[in-house]
Amino acid sequence: MRLANVGGRTTIVIGPGAGVDVHRASGGRFGPEPRAVYALWSEFLVWARSSEPGPVESFDPHLLGPPSPEPTQVFAFGLNYRAHASEAGFDAPDGLPPVFTKFCSALTGPVTTVELPRGGTVDWEVELVAVIGRSARHVAVEDAWDHVAGLTVGNDFSERTAQLRPPAPQFSLGKSLPGFAPTGPWLVTADEFADRDDIALGCEIDGEEVQFGRTSDLIMPIPELVAELSKTLTLLPGDLLFTGTPEGVGVGREPQRFLRPGERVRTWVEGIGELEQTFVASPD
Repeated sequence: MRLANVGGRTTIVIGPGAGVDVHRASGGRFGPEPRAVYALWSEFLVWARSSEPGPVESFDPHLLGPPSPEPTQVFAFGLNYRAHASEAGFDAPDGLPPVFTKFCSALTGPVTTVELPRGGTVDWEVELVAVIGRSARHVAVEDAWDHVAGLTVGNDFSERTAQLRPPAPQFSLGKSLPGFAPTGPWLVTADEFADRDDIALGCEIDGEEVQFGRTSDLIMPIPELVAELSKTLTLLPGDLLFTGTPEGVGVGREPQRFLRPGERVRTWVEGIGELEQTFVASPD
């Protein structure tokens, strides 16, 4: 199942530009906003998989927003691919990778225009993003997928100067500028994938491939991330987990490369879809 945020309304995607408005089709039982559906995720799945799909309506793809636009928490994991850890100059983590957050104000939908801060060093990071569907606390690894509503595409855009500024790095601030957390184009439930633990993902700049990887190379895969986090805190419906990026980021290149005004970044994940961000100079 593919679940989209169309202008703030939860929609089951049936085909290109066509879907079922969950609130109307359920007679008001769910929704209309995505947050309300995640709060009743188990109940929603039973309804969606046992009911007639309801009237199919056309929708404007330009109205697509982030699949979970109001998460209580957004977690991101650093160095979760060995080759990326190496290019960043770090040893691969032993145990839970470094955890930081991206603030919710950075969230956007799949197709956007993003301002580059003046003098900034903005980098790209394709990521598979997991959306939590059921509260998780002290969850066993073998049960972790049951707490995931589905998967979506994300890019963890990063302003490296701010992120790494001494004496203490400001990871969350450097990764939370406006538009620095695009997600979408929709959520896809894990049962739609031939192998939910081995999914291809990549990133292009103006058609040039800069990243390619597979989630089977994650040091700590999604079930372990959920289980480990849930030992410390409670994951809540609608929360986002940016699971890490493969090698190929700009800061790890020689010479280093950062995004410039006019460049267009395409971020994709196999079986889900793609994002498209166009970067422009800041007027400030």
